[in-house]
This record gives sequence, structure tokens and C-alpha cells, in this order.
Amino acid sequence: MPEVDDIVDELPDDLQPALADQDEYEFPNNSRRRIPGYIYLVCAAGLLALYLVRGEGILINKGLIGAAIGLAILGVYSIVSGKNLAIDERDALVASINEIGFPVGHASAQMGWRGLLSRPTWRVLLYSAEEPPSKRALVMVDGVDGSIVDALVEDNPEDWSNLDV
Repeated sequence: MPEVDDIVDELPDDLQPALADQDEYEFPNNSRRRIPGYIYLVCAAGLLALYLVRGEGILINKGLIGAAIGLAILGVYSIVSGKNLAIDERDALVASINEIGFPVGHASAQMGWRGLLSRPTWRVLLYSAEEPPSKRALVMVDGVDGSIVDALVEDNPEDWSNLDV
């Protein structure tokens, strides 16, 4: 029977996540949406050209024009919504700290998208530096230009009195 000191709550090396040994993680850029957009436009042009060259037939008919229009709409949408993510989570955290006006202890950032064109937006949750934190804030930072979209600062309503901190 193993001793209590021998029991370790740790994953073996072969089950460690791939990112565990990397220093930095780069969030995927929103501009990758442009690649399928260009593919959609090329396919739309190909379908339209096929219809114009071959004319009306059994397998080639006006349905190709409808498919070409649909692919063109998807392509334009993908290209327009593929905004470049210029602000990373560190920049969003700095902008959030400058906005809220209290010393920050714990914080986390999450990427979200807003609007019809899916504009990348960082949602940053911040707690004040006291133990337990007396204030918390949620700040939304635009991922394209770093502007503050919205900020909510409030006293921390969570009751941590029963915890030993």
C-alpha cells in the first residue's frame, strides 16, 4: 500500500497538454476567415463561367447561377468579417486596468465576437487586489483597435467570509 506522501495528483508526462511546455500561446487571428471567402468567390466565378460557356443543359442550368450568387454572398461576408486581430490578451488587460481605476489582483480574458460582422472583442474579468477582493469589473475591449467598448465596475457581491483566505 503506498504511503500518503507517495500519492501525487499529477498527470503523467505523456498526458500533459501540448501547450504546457510552451511559453506563449497565440490566439488564432480572425483574418483567417478571408481564406475561405476567396475560395467561395473563385468557386462562384467558376460556376458562373461554366454556365455562360456551356449554356442551358441537363446538368448545367440556371441553378448554377443561384449557387454562384449564394457563394458570392458568403465570400463577400467572409472577407468583410475577417478583421485583423491586432490586440492580444495582454494589450486588452492593460487597456482594462487603465479603464477601471483600481489595483488588479486576479484577471482573465476571453475572446468573443459582436455584431453582424463578428468584430473580435476581448471580455476581461478583473478582481481588485485585496484578499478577498472588494471590487470586480467586466471590460469589453475591441480586438481591432483596442478601444473600450463597455465597462462595468461594481462592489464584489460574492460572500467569501466562510472561506479561509
